[in-house]
Amino acid sequence: MAARVGGAGASRSRGRADDDVASARRPTCPSSRSVRRPCPREPDPKMAAPSGRRNGSGGANLWVSLLLAAVALRPVEAVSEPTTVAFDVRPGGVVHSFSQNVGPGDKYTCVFTYASQGGTNEKWQMSLGTSEDHQHFTCTIWRPQGKSYLYFTQFKAEVRGAEIEYGMAYSKAAFEKESDVPLKNEEFEVTKTAVSHRPGAFKAELSKLVIVAKATHSEL
Repeated sequence: MAARVGGAGASRSRGRADDDVASARRPTCPSSRSVRRPCPREPDPKMAAPSGRRNGSGGANLWVSLLLAAVALRPVEAVSEPTTVAFDVRPGGVVHSFSQNVGPGDKYTCVFTYASQGGTNEKWQMSLGTSEDHQHFTCTIWRPQGKSYLYFTQFKAEVRGAEIEYGMAYSKAAFEKESDVPLKNEEFEVTKTAVSHRPGAFKAELSKLVIVAKATHSEL
């Protein structure tokens, strides 16, 4: 029996020795009680943040959208009293235009030209505003109910007196819990003076247009 007891004691001693060696190999962190304790495991640098590739190109598209939104909203922050005017968008396949001026001496103009097919007239709005120094102006054209049910065969939002810095077109406008739904890049084009449909690629859905433009020259 003595031999067995002695063997168990030796085994426990070896176990404690192994624990002491393992403990000594682990880095220790200082403590207010001066007790040696293992440091918490350091995070793997590869796991510190999710990879941008994990979701394919979605992450990149998100950042591009956020950047464009920031560019669009920057001058809007300085707009004090935008002018909003209601107008009818009329189907029938005939080309119609609606325009509105804004700024000192009506220096800027926004023109919406379109042709559509479908049911009855829809109430749309055009909202315009200028920055405090009148060097930027914004033009937003949209259907307040969110989505238009007209079939647009063409559209063009044009600015006069300024050059476009940012332009975007949407198949659905934000309404209640719904968000803006942008057109695909191949469906429309943005030039220095207009946002317009691309013939053959535009899928006939339009509910909102946003333009941010800068004065073509500074007034002295």
